[in-house]
Amino acid sequence: MGNDTGRDRKDEQLEAAREADPEGRLTTNQGVPVDDDDNTLRAGDRGPSLLEDFHFREKITHFDHERIPERVVHARGAGAYGYFEAYAAYPELTRAHFLAEGGRRTPVFVRFSTVAGSRGSADTVRDVRGFAVKFYTDEGNFDLVGNNMPVFFIQDGAKFPDFVHAVKPEPHNEIPQAASAHDTLWDFVRNQPETTHMMLWAMSDRALPRSYRTMQGFGVHTFRFVAADGTGTFVKFHWKPRLGVHSLVWDEAQRIAGLDPDFNRRDLWEAIEAGAYPEWELGVQLVPESREHDFDFDLLDATKLIPEELVPVTPLGRMVLDRNPDNFFAETEQVAFHTAHVVPGIDFSNDPLLQARLFSYLDTQLIRLGGPNFTQLPVNRPLADVRNNQRDGYHQTRIDVGQTAYSRNTLGFGCPAAAGPEDGYRHAQERVDGEKVKRRSPSFADHFSQAALFWRSMAGWERDHIVAAFTFELGKCETAEIRRDVVAQLAHVDAELAGRVADGLGLDRPAVLETPAPEPSPSLSLDTLGGDLGIATRKMAVLAASGTEPAELVPVVEALYARAAVCEIVAADPASLDPEATGADKDVVRRPLATVDSPLYDAVVVPGGGDAVERLATDDDVLRFVAEAYRHGKAIGAVGLGAGVLSAAGVPDDAPGVVADPGLTAEEVAANFADAAASRHWDRPARG
Repeated sequence: MGNDTGRDRKDEQLEAAREADPEGRLTTNQGVPVDDDDNTLRAGDRGPSLLEDFHFREKITHFDHERIPERVVHARGAGAYGYFEAYAAYPELTRAHFLAEGGRRTPVFVRFSTVAGSRGSADTVRDVRGFAVKFYTDEGNFDLVGNNMPVFFIQDGAKFPDFVHAVKPEPHNEIPQAASAHDTLWDFVRNQPETTHMMLWAMSDRALPRSYRTMQGFGVHTFRFVAADGTGTFVKFHWKPRLGVHSLVWDEAQRIAGLDPDFNRRDLWEAIEAGAYPEWELGVQLVPESREHDFDFDLLDATKLIPEELVPVTPLGRMVLDRNPDNFFAETEQVAFHTAHVVPGIDFSNDPLLQARLFSYLDTQLIRLGGPNFTQLPVNRPLADVRNNQRDGYHQTRIDVGQTAYSRNTLGFGCPAAAGPEDGYRHAQERVDGEKVKRRSPSFADHFSQAALFWRSMAGWERDHIVAAFTFELGKCETAEIRRDVVAQLAHVDAELAGRVADGLGLDRPAVLETPAPEPSPSLSLDTLGGDLGIATRKMAVLAASGTEPAELVPVVEALYARAAVCEIVAADPASLDPEATGADKDVVRRPLATVDSPLYDAVVVPGGGDAVERLATDDDVLRFVAEAYRHGKAIGAVGLGAGVLSAAGVPDDAPGVVADPGLTAEEVAANFADAAASRHWDRPARG
């Protein structure tokens, strides 16, 4: 009866809406009918957006002011300080000072974040991650505000409020929190085919990063480098983690959300506190302005990437994070990023999504941080001197002296005076003409070929995870037509993808409509992004119990520490928490099994000892711990009789990534186990 009542009420609401406006017209807040809600007004199909587009400004301004004081998006985050160090000087590319000398270090503050959830949501939800870097350069602040995926859901900023409204909790019941598995998001997707490429990324393991430290970053948009002589080069920014790119799987992500909702922010904090400073390399894809139209996609389209096979990534420098904030609110929460915070030598393209962000971010900071003086907060304050005629306002902390606050003036001796052409910021010179239109360029019309490129670049296990993600998310949709329409949309990408998702949902397989795609791009697969530091900073669980042999445990711990891994002794009983019982160093962290679980670790090893093995092999929690690690593709090791625990958990001793030969010494097990723990192993047989 409850369901019938809910449907009746919904029908009544729809009927009332029809009676209020039989034509169902979209209007501005002034009641003016809107003829196009998908595109900003621009000068020509590919020209810059125009400020006179009052509908867009009203829409984006209202959206920017919807939440106070929490960010509308990227509300949950973690931050750290560090530095950027240029490898060399790049005068042929840009006049930016922070790239003008090899070895020059520029202070930075970085904020990582989830996008959809509130501040109280969990770290490990399926979501895009923000990757925003504030460079405190000697020419002013430069904010590189990006994500951990190189593309986005939409092509035009006019659709950003719609996308976020769709992915946020549904307004009638505020459910679900920090999740995209619900009707409104997928209803938006089925009505906006431009989302298809990004949805493949969002359904991949890229949406479940193991750590902020093992996450790529991208500027998403096409920007410009401008050299001193005015030469412009289109540029795409890339951050590549030295630890490699590593992700969780969905089952782990869900479990960790309950075990430790702060999993990613805790990992970042603890690594920096321990001196294991995370590091990324900044690289760029460079496209001369003369080659702007050389591709079969548009550089101004934020739903497209440039395959690295077409334009390789050129390294420019490295970033190291080496200091945690002193106060979360004052720094991480109050930091304000803005895509328009650029320095001489960096400029914009006419990407319509970027153009919208150039307006939206400042507007957002004004409402979120209470006025125009947010730049005076310590975390936002430039290291470069600030001199201008802007005065007063909320939260003014600077005490300006003198009689004049205008330009030009004589009473103030002409100060502050405009910088000369050699020093001041100069926008790139570009001819702009065209009709004032609300229309996208035909070059933005292909929504499926890069989605197909991404799918066909995935390893087999990555495809399995993507299919499972689509099946889970669409299975949460209550409206059958949404499931059917999205599967039909996937048929444009790949017949196998659409067919497998249809099978999982109990739907008929759609007709084959797949789009031709370029050759697969290995750089898109997690299989190729393992990094060069092995198991450094990976967290290893050493399962112990009363009777664990110190002679088998200690060499394992020492060998793993020698490779800069983090070891924790996970104790099945209180007695084995005593350092004297295991012989391991007193500094090794010990955790009761009741307080942790397998998803919190990257690999697990079981030392021997007759009494201990007997206890561990009959403990259901221990067996589940080991079995889950096996199912999640993690390395599993055993020393001596410890192999009996693996056997009791149904783990084959000859499976990939399993090191359990009773004939090996503890030192040999440790070495082989460390090698195996450098990656996950998805080619395993089923457990016994």
